[in-house]
Amino acid sequence: GVKDYKLTYYTPDYETKDTDILAAFRVSPQPGVPPEEAGAAVAAESSTGTWTTVWTDGLTSLNRYKGRCYHIESVAGEENQYIAYVAYPLDLFEEGSVTNMFTSIVGNVFGFKALRALRLEDLRIPTSYSKTFQGPPHGIQVERDKLNKYGRPLLGCTIKPKLGLSAKNYGRAVYECLRGGLDFTKDDENVNSQPFMRWRDRFVF
Repeated sequence: GVKDYKLTYYTPDYETKDTDILAAFRVSPQPGVPPEEAGAAVAAESSTGTWTTVWTDGLTSLNRYKGRCYHIESVAGEENQYIAYVAYPLDLFEEGSVTNMFTSIVGNVFGFKALRALRLEDLRIPTSYSKTFQGPPHGIQVERDKLNKYGRPLLGCTIKPKLGLSAKNYGRAVYECLRGGLDFTKDDENVNSQPFMRWRDRFVF
């Protein structure tokens, strides 16, 4: 049958660890759903939980891997809004992957039916996890050496319109920008390899 999340995932006595990822969610439970259950549901659905007990639960240590709603408080001046604090063990996340972390924490939990509204308000990432990200392959000095530009800020721009230019016209815009004195241009974040401008064609021009 359907189980109450708060029996497993609401742990007000839990003391957070330096290695935990801590998240603060603003939750608005559906009518009839207690705030503790709503907070526990967020912790469950963004970690090891599902709506019912399954036999494979016995094949792992849920206590080691589960997210925990360790505190919940009402939002002053707001009706039926609460801040749910959730701790996640570091082993839940792939090292050096922002995508994996956010898919877990802000993935399918936002469509959960027990909640009328949900918003991630804050996130604390421990140093031990931050250190797993390699960062850029080189720094500003290498960029300056490649461009042979020193002693001033580097100046660049994004090509506009951001969508719709052919590869040839995109290349023309880049050429004019660099010829006019810019140090670099960049693609707009919407530009990938759409039919009107494949990235290989863009690279050629």
